[in-house]
Amino acid sequence: MPKAVIFDYGVGNLLSLKTALEKADFSVTIGTSSADLADADAIALPGVGSFTAALDRLDTVKETLQKKVSDGTPILGICLGMQLYFESSEEGPGAGLSFYQGRVVQLPKTVKVPHMGWNTLNIIAQNPLFDGIAEGIYVYFVHSLYPAPKDPSVVVTTTEYGTTFTSAVAKGNIFGTQFHPEKSGDVGLKILKNFQRIVVK
Repeated sequence: MPKAVIFDYGVGNLLSLKTALEKADFSVTIGTSSADLADADAIALPGVGSFTAALDRLDTVKETLQKKVSDGTPILGICLGMQLYFESSEEGPGAGLSFYQGRVVQLPKTVKVPHMGWNTLNIIAQNPLFDGIAEGIYVYFVHSLYPAPKDPSVVVTTTEYGTTFTSAVAKGNIFGTQFHPEKSGDVGLKILKNFQRIVVK
């Protein structure tokens, strides 16, 4: 059973993600240090929280995290976790992990923010993370910002809410969802099981 480490940078919602990853056949621990990440078969960066505050907590493990990912360890960023993949955010100062070029921007003021609840996925590129996931399927969102990648080829799904925004990205072993798989019922569990299959390959 592959070992997944959820990195705790002071955000909430760790327990529901831990439970969901365990249902997807991972052995799951919650980590706070470079040593915790060292023997991970997969890493999860959870959602909810502030970009700048999360970066402060990540600072102590940033180099270890970047090395693990460059060495091929699969990583799944969820909501804020995915936003941290980018270079910067309108939410606050700080340099992101820069796994992807681009920045994180606010949802338009024409819609109620945060975007909270169920919404659909437009699947625009094939990726193993979304094997067996139907076009137009509903998943659960809670967010006020979204990433704007410079490279459109990394965008796997988009969603409509006042604008067409990037709701999932993938490139190599780096996967991210703006929605919360751990709150998205059977669909979310299917996505996490797909991630587990990617890890054990």
